[in-house]
Amino acid sequence: MLCLFDLDGTLIDSEHGILACIKHALVQLQTPVPEHASLRSWIGPPLRHSFAPLLDHDPARIEAAVHHYHERFHTDGWREHTVYPGIEAMIERLLSAGHQLAIVTSKPQRHAAPIIGALPFGRAFTRMYGPHPDSAHSEKASMIACALTDFDVSPTQAVMIGDRCFDIEGAVANRVDGIGVLWGFGSREELQQAGAAAIVATPDELAARLTADDAL
Repeated sequence: MLCLFDLDGTLIDSEHGILACIKHALVQLQTPVPEHASLRSWIGPPLRHSFAPLLDHDPARIEAAVHHYHERFHTDGWREHTVYPGIEAMIERLLSAGHQLAIVTSKPQRHAAPIIGALPFGRAFTRMYGPHPDSAHSEKASMIACALTDFDVSPTQAVMIGDRCFDIEGAVANRVDGIGVLWGFGSREELQQAGAAAIVATPDELAARLTADDAL
């Protein structure tokens, strides 16, 4: 089976780095920074989508904010994350079961690549898919479609694993089963409404489901 993994909120807890970069961008533009709870919802959607309402949908200011975000992320933000407990053991179980693994992330490849390269299990992922840096859209659906083509597998031979609705919606668009995880930044309700085929609470539960004889 081809197991496609989201990155932020699924494999790594990147909250500190992402929020620090968002705050940096807004401070540079002298824009008030929203409260912490509100900023957490920014983890997952495309940056331009999230910056737009705060910056009066001004294209120039939005692009400036994205530039400032990437500027800090390139130097510091990409290091500011931790691997969720149980992830490494889960990855090992999936590899032992013969599954193929790849990353499908909303991060531009230039930001995701060094993170994945630094992970103790980074070599487990044979491919990584990220959106074009200038895109204002999630592109999860198109990236999943590319993965199916690259690995030459049918939708029934793949799963998409993620913590936000964008992951599940991208899976549904490709007739791939989407598995929602509850240790990230999304909620059970969000994942259910997006059409998750299953929802798991721990990496161990995910591994058990994907290595069972009647796995999705």
